[in-house]
Parts: sequence; structure tokens; C-alpha cells
Amino acid sequence: MNLKELSSLNVLEKNLGSSTGSNWFASGKQFDSFSPTNGKYIGSVLSTTKAEYEQIIKKAEEAKLYWRDIPAPKRGEIIRQLGDKLRQEKEILGKLVSYEMGKSYQEGLGEVQEMIDICDFAVGLSRQLYGNTIHSERPGHRMYDQYHPLGIVGIITAFNFPVAVWAWNAALALVCGNVIVWKPSEKTPLCAIACQNIMAQILKENNLPEGISSVVTGDAEVGKWIAEDERITLVSATGSTRMGKQVAVTVANRLGKTLLELGGNNAIIVTPSADLKMTIIGAVFGAVGTAGQRCTSTRRLIVHEDVYDKVKSSLVEAYKQIKIGDPLDSNNHMGPLIDTDAVAMYLDALNQIKEQGGNILVEGKVLEGEGYESGCYVTPVIAEVENHYPIVQDETFAPILYLIKYSGEVQNAIEIQNSVKQGLSSAIMTTNLRESELFLSQNGSDCGIANVNIGTSGAEIGGAFGGEKETGGGRESGSDAWKIYMRRQTNTINYTTSLPLAQGIKFVL
Repeated sequence: MNLKELSSLNVLEKNLGSSTGSNWFASGKQFDSFSPTNGKYIGSVLSTTKAEYEQIIKKAEEAKLYWRDIPAPKRGEIIRQLGDKLRQEKEILGKLVSYEMGKSYQEGLGEVQEMIDICDFAVGLSRQLYGNTIHSERPGHRMYDQYHPLGIVGIITAFNFPVAVWAWNAALALVCGNVIVWKPSEKTPLCAIACQNIMAQILKENNLPEGISSVVTGDAEVGKWIAEDERITLVSATGSTRMGKQVAVTVANRLGKTLLELGGNNAIIVTPSADLKMTIIGAVFGAVGTAGQRCTSTRRLIVHEDVYDKVKSSLVEAYKQIKIGDPLDSNNHMGPLIDTDAVAMYLDALNQIKEQGGNILVEGKVLEGEGYESGCYVTPVIAEVENHYPIVQDETFAPILYLIKYSGEVQNAIEIQNSVKQGLSSAIMTTNLRESELFLSQNGSDCGIANVNIGTSGAEIGGAFGGEKETGGGRESGSDAWKIYMRRQTNTINYTTSLPLAQGIKFVL
């Protein structure tokens, strides 16, 4: 990717930093963005100072009073324009995502497509922010519930989906009548600035307050400001479980609302009746897609003993075909890890697997030489382990797939799958109707996402996305996830000339 292409998105302007619109201002410390694909410098971003943060929140508070009074379908029109603009910029934005984050170009395009899809969803939603009509026990009374905007929504996102997760939150929050303040990962700031530039252009073209959509840049300290800020009603945070626990405690201390999308330790159960061709495809993509840096990446493959050896040999053969290199080259299946810190965690995990008794079937290493100068390219790993190993119980954000054998009934595999602290995504490969229905029942998977005959990775925006246990319990994207961005109000109207009380209580004056 060349500088001319990046400049077309205005992401290399001098003194990039905080924004409430098209005018960038920041004077904090500088942090640089380097591409994990080749180690080259992309650009620098200045972080938001506390004083500048206060200016941004002030503009957001002013904008929320204006924005919430615009009818929801009119707000939907702004999101429609955002979706159209993203269609125009899909190729270049997809390249930027690939270049700054390191995922394949096809995955970069897919991430922008997710943004487009959620915009389409939100446009339709703008005419369906409905409540319920409720029958009253009192004659001559009408009850209903309705939903109102919260005010300011803070969005904290992670590096692995540098634009899509913002769009999931932004499209719904904005259509619901909120304004947004986005703190992106400091590892992928240029992706965030590109998106904000697009949004700022749309707001300007429609003569709308620039404070409707803002970006604040910086490290964890900026995220802490958002979590502590009583003016921000809802904090939506995506990232590690460790980070999420800190946000949850801080926001709960001020009785604010949180939407948490945290770690995953996702498993595919492979039963004796599974279609093994589908299984291998789903497992390999789930394990090596985005270099294992998706929250829905497949970490564990729980395989019945009757097909274990066949699955194992097929996986090893499939891994021999994986091409690793420049993610902008469509011939490659896997790009780099995000940075050398991630590489260090990967290497530490390999040591722990061996120390805890695991058998590594496909060895891992850091790639060197031409094309791998960034030091962020590693090979994917397959290891035979026991589910109780400490390293298996934790999430390692890297392309490491754990192979676990089970025997007996499918319930045994489900118990293995559920016996981790995380509960995001899960899958079963089976052609047995009873097994699939048990997996989806209350006695089955304890995850927020449970799939049959597809992998753990790659969710559509139409369904609510999120998980249980240490994954945080939040839901984003489709279904009725929009309700988290609104406050619920119950209304009762008496259209008689008397005042009957509920529960038959008599009160006479």
C-alpha cells in the first residue's frame, strides 16, 4: 500500500489526533503506527490531552440535545449515507485495515462489508424502534412502554477489528438518537481516523453538529477517562477480559451501563457422524484466519475418538498448504500478528504447552528472511493437549489450535467445551439431529453463539453478537441489541374521570 492511496483517505495529515469533526486537534504525546506486514512506518498520531477530552465531551453534550430531537427515520437517512460512502471507499478502506492491522485483504474487505451491512440494518431499524402495548388491570387506562436515547455512548474498540466493531456500535447508537465518542486501539489509530473523516464529511454535508461523532486517541488512560465519566451513560468496550473487568468495575461504581465484548476460548465439537471435509475447512479457517486474532477464533477442537486419528492427519496435511505472507497478496492465507509483543506471547504459549505435557504436532516458529522483516510472522500450531491444562484454559491471541480427544456420548464433549471461563462462540459438526438439538438446548453449549455445521468464526450482523461468563454478557449488532443503547420507560394513561388504584387499593378522601 502506498502513501498516495492512504492520503486519499486523509489519514496522513500532520498532527492527527482527537476529532469532533473534520478539524483535528491534539497536543498530547505522539505514538507511531507501523504496519505489521513489513514493519514500515505509516504515520503518527498525537494523543488527546485531558483538556482536549473535555472540549470533545462538551461538544458531544451540545450535539446530543440536537440529535435526539431529529426523528429516528431522519437519523436513519444519515446512516444510509454512511453506508453509501463506505461502499465507495470499500476497496481503499479494506486495504488500510489489512495494512495497518495485518489481516488478509479479503478479510479487510469483509470487515468493511460488515460496516455496510450494519448500516443497512440500522436504516431499517430507524422505523422500528417500537415498544409494547400492555393491557391494564384498571378500566379506562392504557399502558405501553417506549424507548428514549441514553445521551452519550462511549465506544472502546480493539485492534483486531479496527473498524467493524465501531460501526456495529455507531450505526445503532446513532439511529437510537445518541451521540458517540470513540476511543480506538492505539495499535490501529489510522483506521479510526479514516472512519471519522468519512463520518465528519457526512455530518458537514448535512449541516449537523460535528459533536455527533467524535474520536479520542491515546492509550489506556484515555479509556479510563471514558469509563469514569458520568456524562457517558453507556460504555461499550471490546477487548481482553482483563480490560473488561477494569471497565466494568469503574463504570459500575458510578452506576453506569456497560456493553462488554471480551475474550473467547472457542471450541468445535467433532462427532463420529461429522462431514470431515466441512470440518477441516471450518477448523482451519477458524484457527488461522486473522492469524488467530479474532475473539471468535477456533482455539479447541474436541474430537470423538472414533474419528480422532483421521481428523488429526487431515489437519496436519491441511496446515502444510497454508501460505503465510503479505496479507495484501490474495495468494496468502495468513498474515502477521499485530506486533512483536503478540509474537512474544505466542512463543511463551508454546513453551507452556510443552511444560504442561502437550504434544505439538505442527511446530511453531517466527519466520525470518525476505518478506518477513517485521518480525511479526509466525507459523500456525497444532498441539495435542488435555482441556484442563492452564494454557488451554486461557485465551492466547495467536494461531494455536488445541486438539482434544473425547469418548462416549456427545454430552461428554459439551462438558469439555463448557469447562472454560469464557463463553463466546461454539460449534458442533454432526449429521445427527439429536446431537445438534442437544447442543442447542439448555443442557448444551453455554456460549452466546452456538453453531451447527459451521465454524466458530464469522458471524452475520443480523444476529445479536456476544457471549456469556468472562466474555462479558453483552450483545451487539443485530436482533434486538439496539435496546442496550436506549432507556426504557413505562407509561400509563388514565382517560377516565376517576382515579382507580392498582391492586384494588381503596383510598378515600
